[in-house]
Amino acid sequence: MQVSQELIDRVLRLVHAAEYRPSKPKQIATLLELDADGYREVRRVIKQLVLEGRLIYGGNHLVVAAAAVGGPTDQIRGTFRRAMGGGFGFVRPSSGGGSADADVPEDVFVPPGMTAGALEGDLVAVTIEPSRRGGIEGKVVEVLQRARRQFTGTFFSSPQPDQPGADTIEGPVVYLDGVHYEAPVSVGDVRGLPLQDGDKIFVEIVDFPDEETGGGEAVILERLGSSKNPAIDTLTIMRQYALPDEFPEEVLDEARDQADAFDDDIVPAGRNDLTDMLTITIDPFDARDFDDAISLQREEGRWRLWVHIADVSHFVPPGGKLDVEARRRGTSVYLPDRVIPMIPEIISNHLASLQPERMRLVKTVEIEMLDDLTITHSEVHNAAIRSDKRFNYEQIDQFLASPAAFQKEWGGPICELLTQMHQLAMQIRKRRFQAGSLSMDMPDIKLELDRMGKVKGAYQTENTESHQIIEEFMLLGNEAVATWLDDQELNFLHRIHAPPERRKLRQLTSFVKDLGLGIDNVESRFEIQAVLDKVAGTTLENAVNFAVLKSMSKAVYGPHREGHYALDKEHYCHFTSPIRRYPDLSVHRLVQRLIEKKPTPDESFAELVKLGHECSDAERNAAQAERELIQLKLLHFLKKKQGETLEAVISRVFADGIHARCLKLPVDGFIPVTELPGDQYRFERRGQVLTGFKEGNRFRLGDHLTVRIGKVDLQDRQLYLDVVKNHSAGKSDPRGPAGSKSKTSPLRHQKKSDRRDKKKRRRR
Repeated sequence: MQVSQELIDRVLRLVHAAEYRPSKPKQIATLLELDADGYREVRRVIKQLVLEGRLIYGGNHLVVAAAAVGGPTDQIRGTFRRAMGGGFGFVRPSSGGGSADADVPEDVFVPPGMTAGALEGDLVAVTIEPSRRGGIEGKVVEVLQRARRQFTGTFFSSPQPDQPGADTIEGPVVYLDGVHYEAPVSVGDVRGLPLQDGDKIFVEIVDFPDEETGGGEAVILERLGSSKNPAIDTLTIMRQYALPDEFPEEVLDEARDQADAFDDDIVPAGRNDLTDMLTITIDPFDARDFDDAISLQREEGRWRLWVHIADVSHFVPPGGKLDVEARRRGTSVYLPDRVIPMIPEIISNHLASLQPERMRLVKTVEIEMLDDLTITHSEVHNAAIRSDKRFNYEQIDQFLASPAAFQKEWGGPICELLTQMHQLAMQIRKRRFQAGSLSMDMPDIKLELDRMGKVKGAYQTENTESHQIIEEFMLLGNEAVATWLDDQELNFLHRIHAPPERRKLRQLTSFVKDLGLGIDNVESRFEIQAVLDKVAGTTLENAVNFAVLKSMSKAVYGPHREGHYALDKEHYCHFTSPIRRYPDLSVHRLVQRLIEKKPTPDESFAELVKLGHECSDAERNAAQAERELIQLKLLHFLKKKQGETLEAVISRVFADGIHARCLKLPVDGFIPVTELPGDQYRFERRGQVLTGFKEGNRFRLGDHLTVRIGKVDLQDRQLYLDVVKNHSAGKSDPRGPAGSKSKTSPLRHQKKSDRRDKKKRRRR
């Protein structure tokens, strides 16, 4: 009997939802609000999907989303993601045959010791079973296909003494970067190659090591340079994270064809001509591409806002070589000393860049709102603009501090526009946070480089009001587009931020209680924001912001209409950066078909799930590459300053040591408990403290330290610090009783223990 395609889609949506837990068919029918006839139909749908390998029956006949069923046990195939630390990972099931139509369920947790040596991105076979926590757990039984065979690493002519593998491997080896293998990999005969110990090399693995016994072989593809030379840091990270380098020639040829066909003197037919409307851009001072511009008019009792976004879809037709390459890259990557663009510069920095005094094609989101910020109308249309002036954030901050000083230079109309933009954006921002939106972004680290590309300093970026103006307007534009598309019930890539798990919120609540901030419950957005507000500007700010971020779900791309938790938005997508993000480009294409009144593409839910995963993975990979390169360059900089002292604040406390964030240079270092002043220390979770027996040996979260730069480990990319002085030692804890010294001090605790021992001896 033919089953309903609509019901198939409903079942897949339910089973794929973040809140879904393995359920029996009857429970699924209840969740779908179906009657007895509907239940029978659901059973047939589930049986068919199981036969297709898109669902499986777990233990106790619970239905679990999966990609394939293999063998006599419940088994799935999927992509492995290794967690940072902890020895565990996750498997994202995918179609056994690689079909884009396969449904993709939530990630399967793989506990420590069950990963079978799988690396990030590997295709693996996993046996699964329901876990006691209500979800499912997996065990990797086979690595089916390696995601990567090429890695960077450090060359040595023989294994390093006192390191894993020193007694089992002979001859030249490479210690791989960015993997969990501790033992090196043999690289065979290297005679004739200009290699020295410590050189960074690029290798291809021909025999992967065993997670337990080590071993493995590789061949050298490229000598990158001496590990003592910071100039090769960028190349090392690019190879490690498989970041693309140059564009293929056929892609560049297609971009050149687009440039030849574009006439920036003529507004194409069918576009609103907004070239006479006062329009400006505000971007970082070092930005090279400009994909958003703003126009604003104040009318009686209302505002009219135009958010202009570069119409990249006009230059990158779907299915062409430009499109295929853009999807492969997924995102532009912003490294400290270079940008790896998603789209060739001839488009990203020229044709589609909203440069001043140039006619440029845009998709414009026009929004009308009353003085109370009630949106009365919004629409999206194709337009052409001519930006009147390009500003950077620093200029706007200076203007906001002293508007009159810029009247003569910029003129009255532009100054009035900037004043109105600031007024409206701050109203929107205030209302957004009153409604429950969270401000929990960690500041970015910017490196200061000399002309040779070497680090001469670093600083944390500030989210000043100039940044906030553009941020609020971009959020408004993204929300307006997503609302429009959702109202038409179309499938497209949303920007999804699921609510945090209750378990993680309980852990966050415990952490906040331990700090003695006077906030005993952290369950809602308002309570979380209250915590963030309380620590803002204090020595606890970095640690608490990190703890809040850790408790949150990861924002991802997907077709699910689950809203954005942190922004408190029911409808949300990414639309405002199509030059650098493929999800934005995909939404632009859907918008274009609606503007042209063409049939929307019949893109299946599963296809968009796959695209969402690709884009989320590309975003994650780019962010990790950027963070690691910043860390590597900072370590090179600090290696020359070993022995110097810095001011720092304790940012995290563990039983085996403390992490400290340096103040002048935004870098974290680790201080092992064995390197603290001689004593026996115990970790007190309440208050986040390491406490010794001797007076003054007490290290709390947020304490102010003077530290000395100790070991700089470039291989492990770790900075080790030594404590010179704890400026907070002996001072009362401003956090109150919960964070203050325990009533049972270590010395008192020891005396009690001694008395118990004496009683035991007397009893004997």
